Amino acid sequence: MTEKEKMLAGKIYNPHDKELRAISSRAHALCIKYNGTPETCFKKREKILDGLLPNRGEGTYLQGPVHFDYGVFTKVGKNFYANFNLTVLDTCPVTIGDNVFFGPNVAILAPKHPLRYADRNPYLHADGYMTDKEYGAPVTIGDNCWIAGNVTILAGASIGEGCVIGAGSVVAGKIPANSLAYGNPCKVVRQITENDAIDLKKELF
Repeated sequence: MTEKEKMLAGKIYNPHDKELRAISSRAHALCIKYNGTPETCFKKREKILDGLLPNRGEGTYLQGPVHFDYGVFTKVGKNFYANFNLTVLDTCPVTIGDNVFFGPNVAILAPKHPLRYADRNPYLHADGYMTDKEYGAPVTIGDNCWIAGNVTILAGASIGEGCVIGAGSVVAGKIPANSLAYGNPCKVVRQITENDAIDLKKELF
């Protein structure tokens, strides 16, 4: 297996592999370019996203600034919206469904690091450069979710469709569909039901 294949499979890999460094360096440069492009320059921003986030649905809008580790390993559905300061460390596949909205300062962190410092600390690779041991787990967010501000989503997390994740939450593990969940660690508070529907006539008049 190549180091990229190991990484995407969640196995221990070498993050300083030449192929991976080339992909991440390109992504980091595109992030800087995107972040420096005014939101009024829509076509220019879209062209940058063609390289940074090619697997995106129609209607994707990233307010910026954005920070992707690779970008190409993240897939988003249609009508995805992210407010300020989106961070995605997509060392494993990150999959986001349709009609998903992010508040500011949302972070998706797919990497993991060994708990023992003896395994975690940098070491001298046989090719003569310093590197370390990393691995990760994929992250999945279903359709029609709202992820509020300052939420951190950890490696291996799975958020079902129709969920609302409260501000400041740290999500690890599985959140069932149609759940209102929040906290650190993030826990399900209750199901979202028809009783939560807004009476538009009452709200507008």
